[in-house]
Amino acid sequence: MSIAADHSPFSSPYTGDGPSVGVALSHGFTGSPHGVRAWAQSLADAGFAVRMPLLPGHGTSWQELARTRWQDWHAAYDAAYLELEAECDHVFTAGLSMGGALALRVAALRPVAGTIVVNPGLVIDDPRAPLAGILKLVMKSTPAIANDILKPDMDEGAYPRTPVAAAHELNKMFKNTLRLLPLITAPVRVFRSTVDHVVSDSSIVALRRGLTNAPLELSSLENSYHVATLDNDADEIFRGTADFIRTVVPGALVPGHMDASPASPEGHG
Repeated sequence: MSIAADHSPFSSPYTGDGPSVGVALSHGFTGSPHGVRAWAQSLADAGFAVRMPLLPGHGTSWQELARTRWQDWHAAYDAAYLELEAECDHVFTAGLSMGGALALRVAALRPVAGTIVVNPGLVIDDPRAPLAGILKLVMKSTPAIANDILKPDMDEGAYPRTPVAAAHELNKMFKNTLRLLPLITAPVRVFRSTVDHVVSDSSIVALRRGLTNAPLELSSLENSYHVATLDNDADEIFRGTADFIRTVVPGALVPGHMDASPASPEGHG
C-alpha cells in the first residue's frame, strides 16, 4: 500500500572521509521530491551530501505549475548545485525524466564531476507539442502522465492533470538543452527502462547524438517503467549511482558507509 506523498525538499551533509562529494538531485515534470526521495536517501546513507529542491510550481497544484517558466525550474536546480559547490570538492548532477534534462543542462554550464540520469526526457513525441503555445489559450490541461510504474501499489504523488502551458515550457527547455549537450565533458551514466510509456527512445537517441565530448554509459532496467526510482529496479539505480560516483572520484570511498544497503522506495516516500 502506498504512503502519503512527501513533497518537501531534501538536504543532507557530507559524512564521509576523503574528498567531499555532493549530488544535486531533481524530480520530474508534474512530480515532486517524493518520486526520488528514496534515491536521495540512499545517497545520504552512503555518506554523500545531497540537495534535492522542490521545483517551482510543483508539489502544490497544476494550476500553479501553469504559471511557471522553465527558467524557474532551472534556476532552482542550479541554486542547489551552487550550494553544494560551495561546500564540496566534487559535485554530481542527477535527475529523473525532466530532472534528467535539468541535470544535463547544469552539466553543460557548470564544472560538474559527472551526471546520473534515469529515463531522461529531451524530446516530446506528442504531435501536439509544437502547437502547445496556441493550445494553452484554449485548453488548460490534459490527462496526467503520472504513475508509469510496474510495481503494484506505488504512487509518485504527481498532479492529476498536466497543464498545457507548462508542457509548452517543457518543450522549450528540451530544445534549449539539446543545443547544450556538446558542451558536456564529464561522464554521463544513464539508467534506461526497456519499457517506458512516458519518454520514448527518441530522447536517448538525441542524448547519444548530442554527447559528442563526454563518455556515456547506459544500463538497461528490465523490470521497471518510467518512474524507475520507485519501481522494481530502484536498488539497482541506487547501487549503480554510488558505484559510478566512486569510479569517477576514487578517493570518495566512505568508511563506515560502504556496506550500507540502499533504502527501499517504500521506506522513504
